[in-house]
Amino acid sequence: MRNLKVTVQYDGTAFVGWQRQDTGVSIQGLLEDALVPIEGAAVVVHGAGRTDAGVHALAQVATFGLHAAIDPATLTRALNGVLPPEVRVIAAEDVEDGFHARFSAVGKVYEYRFVNGPFISPFLHRYAWHVPGSLDLDAMREASTLIVGTHDFECFQGSGSPVATTVRTVRSIEWEKGDGFDTPTIVRLEGDGFLRHMVRNIVGTLVDIGAGRWPASGMTSILESRNRARAGRTAPARGLFLVRVLY
Repeated sequence: MRNLKVTVQYDGTAFVGWQRQDTGVSIQGLLEDALVPIEGAAVVVHGAGRTDAGVHALAQVATFGLHAAIDPATLTRALNGVLPPEVRVIAAEDVEDGFHARFSAVGKVYEYRFVNGPFISPFLHRYAWHVPGSLDLDAMREASTLIVGTHDFECFQGSGSPVATTVRTVRSIEWEKGDGFDTPTIVRLEGDGFLRHMVRNIVGTLVDIGAGRWPASGMTSILESRNRARAGRTAPARGLFLVRVLY
C-alpha cells in the first residue's frame, strides 16, 4: 500500500469542520467519499489538525493509504472533479510509509483576521470578524508578546477537549494592520501545537484588551490563572485560517 499526502484548501463556512460527524458535511468525509471510487474500497483520511466548523484552511495536510495505481497529478484532478468548489486539493505526493499528517508535524501556523471599523466589505464578512468599536492596537500587540514562549495555556482551552498537557510553545506572533474596511488586520501565530479554540480565545482576549477591559500587562495574570473564565471572549470561527503545517 502506498502512503499519499495531499494538501487541501477549503472555505469552511458551510462545513461542520475537518472531522467526520454523525450529521453535517465535513472535509474529511468529502475526501473519504471521493476516494472510494478511486480505491474501490473505503479509505481513512488522517488530517494534520481538526479545524472546527466555520474555520478555513489555506494548506491543511492529510495522509491516507492507497492501493490504486494512480499518479499524484491524476489523483489531484480526479478528487477536484468531484469535490465541491469550496474544497480544492492543491497538491498530492507519495511519501514514506512512516509519514503521518498529524504525528509527523512539528508545528502549525494560524492566522486570525478581523476588521476594526464601522463597516466590513461584503466580500470579506465570511472571512473576518467585524469589530466596530475603537481598539488600541498598540496595547493588543504589547499583550500578544506576553504569550510568546512556553506556557500553560489552559486559560485559552475550549471546553470538551481533554489533552495530556495544556503546555504549548508559541514561537512567534506577527501583525499586519488592515485598512478597517476591505483589508483585514491579521494576527499570525506559529507554535508547536494549539489547543482547541486556543487561537480564537487568544484573539478574543486581545480584542477585549484593545477595547480597554484590561491593560496589556493583564495578559500575564490571565495566563497564570489557568482559568478560562479569567480570559476574554471566543472570537468567531470565520476569521480563523490554518495557514501551514510544519514538518
